[in-house]
Formats: sequence, structure tokens, C-alpha cells
Amino acid sequence: MANDIKHTLHSVEASAVMGLLPARPRLLALGEPTHGEDALLRLRNELFRELVEKEGYHTIAIETDCMRGLAVDEYVTSGTGGGTLDDVMERGFSHDWGAHAANRELVCWMREYNDGRPAAERLHFAGFDGPLEFTGAASPRQALTALHGYLAAHVDAGLLPCTAETLDAVTGADERWTDPAAMTDPARSVGRSAQARELRSLADDLTALLETQAPHLCATTSPDDVDRARLYGRTATGLLRYHHGMADTSPSRMSRLGALRDLMMAGNLLALAERGPVLAHAHNAHLQREKSTVRMWEERVEWWGAGALVSGRLGADYAFVATALGTIRHRGVDVPPPDTVEGLLYALAEDRCVVDVQRLAAALTTAPPAPRVSPWFGYAPLDPAHLAGSDGLVFVKDVPLV
Repeated sequence: MANDIKHTLHSVEASAVMGLLPARPRLLALGEPTHGEDALLRLRNELFRELVEKEGYHTIAIETDCMRGLAVDEYVTSGTGGGTLDDVMERGFSHDWGAHAANRELVCWMREYNDGRPAAERLHFAGFDGPLEFTGAASPRQALTALHGYLAAHVDAGLLPCTAETLDAVTGADERWTDPAAMTDPARSVGRSAQARELRSLADDLTALLETQAPHLCATTSPDDVDRARLYGRTATGLLRYHHGMADTSPSRMSRLGALRDLMMAGNLLALAERGPVLAHAHNAHLQREKSTVRMWEERVEWWGAGALVSGRLGADYAFVATALGTIRHRGVDVPPPDTVEGLLYALAEDRCVVDVQRLAAALTTAPPAPRVSPWFGYAPLDPAHLAGSDGLVFVKDVPLV
């Protein structure tokens, strides 16, 4: 068995990943089974750097706020972005991702890569998550105001559904939208109020106006401006749907919220893929083709993630490489049981490797591996039933505390 598995392993290089695929996909996604480990983020940086330099990928997209990510993109493409590198790392990331050294290293490398290159050849950064945190969701004000401002500057004022002042008044105080208590108490959410209903109607009218005026806008503003306006529209409508879901009192509430978040992710990834080849990085649960599941507040929550949605649209132009690991000892995750996929890989000598999952799955048919159970909620072990749905696997034997 060990010899059969060993033949499925390759060094962690871009060529090994591409060798598992029939052709270069338009969207190549790399997942991770836990967040916040710089060792895994640095591995991502290494692979993505090679894939950019050797395979011509144009955008690196990660699981962070799509609106905040605009400042990072401006910084890596032009050296601006509204401040210093420190400012961009603080303002340009959600989920506290900007505090991670490996993310800072990625931004610095992207800036260096772009230095001196013509605009058409520059590497872009994107966040593809919504403006969401585990504790709640942002106010729709920023996205709606930005979309209204773009349209007001470029179309006849008589076509706008409202003035900027009306939009501001209907939105009201941001604190009502961002109240963290609404995450666990639907009654605290304003998502199904008369105010929210009116905003959803205005957001729909503004996004419809954007598309009905697309020929004029594409002719008179830059492609980047149009893409950004569409991002504002997706974000505003997605946030308002999410707030509506936060006010839900049914048992399906958390599954619905998970689905709505990943719908926003999928929309952003598909929009990025329309512009050119994209590398994406997020949790395995967001990028896998199978249904995502998690236990939350003693409930089983399940939904179709962004990877499943995007795969259905792009087909062979979407590829997903999962990451699995052996130990995170500083989190209490010790050597995996030998009858799990992670245990079988851990028994081999490689500290890290790229695994041909199709050959691995074939080698394991006579003795199907057992699922691994993690003692720490922050690590999601590989589900052996998901092997066949991946295009590749990156295995890291030990994740050090760095």
C-alpha cells in the first residue's frame, strides 16, 4: 500500500500541479483546511508565484472583503492605494488577514513584480469574500453610495431612482446594520424592516440601470471602472440579501446565510475569471465541489459553496486543489490515525508534497480510509469521500508555530 501511494506523490511545484490537469484552467483554486497558519500561506505564496511566472495567471484572489481589496489592488498595481504598505495591510484586509506576515509578503512580492511593467501586464489582487465577518455583516452604505456616485457621474440624472441624499437617509445609521447581536438574535437584525425593503428595491433599480446603460458606460469609462461598478452592485445586493437572511427565525437560518455568503464569493470569482486567468485561495469548504458542512451552535449547517457554484458554470475551466495536513501541535492536532488519508500520507517521508488524487483514490479502493476527527474546531480534516471531487491535493506533514 505504501509503495502504491508513494507513486502518487510529487514535489510542491507549479509544474506538478499543472501536470495533474488536462489544460490550464481559467480559475485555479487552492484550498486550506485551517486559517491563520503562516506556513500554509507561505506555501500558497510559493505556488502562486510560480504559477504567475510560468503559467501566465493575471489575478490572485483570496478570502477577504472584496471592497477592502480594492485598496490592495491599487497598491500592488500602482504603488498607491491611499497610504503606506502598513496602511494598506490594515485597511485592505478583513478577518485580520492583514496582520499575517505571509500576506504582507504576498503584497510586497506583487508590488515588486508589477514595478516597471506596462499596465496590461500587471498582476492584480482581489478579495472575493463579501464584507462579512463571523460576527455580522457590513452596512450596505459604502457599496450603494459608490454605485450611485458612478452612475450619477455618467448617466442622465433623470434615470436615477433616487438622489444621493435619499439613499443616505434610507440607509440610516450604520450601527443598526452592523449590530453584532444580530448574528445570534434575528430580532436584532434590520434585514426585514421597511427600510431594508426600500433599500433592496433601490439597489435593484441601480444595478438594472448599470446594465441597461452598459453600452454607453463601456464606451465612455474604462473597463476597470465598469467592473468596479458591477462589484459595487453585486456587493450591495448581496449584503441586503444577507441581512434579510440574518432576520430569519427558521431552523435553516445558518445554512441560508452560509449559502448567501458563498453566492457572493462565486459571483466575484466568476467576474474575475471573465477578465483573465485567476488563482484563488480560501478554506477548502468554500472551494470544494461537494456540499460544505459544519457544526455551529450544536446544529449541522450545510450549503453549496462557491467552488460548487463556480464549477457548475465553468466546467473544466475550474480546478480545485485541496490542502490536507498531518499535525498542528500548537493547536492540539497531533499525528493522524494510520487508517486515515492524512495518516497514510504522514507515514511517508515527504514533509510536503503534491498528490495525484485520482491515483491515490484508486490505490485506496480495496481499503477505504476512515474519516479523521479533529480535536480542534479550527481545523477541518479531509473527508476521504471528497478525494474524487478534487483535481489535486497538497499535503503538509507538520505545520510549525512560526
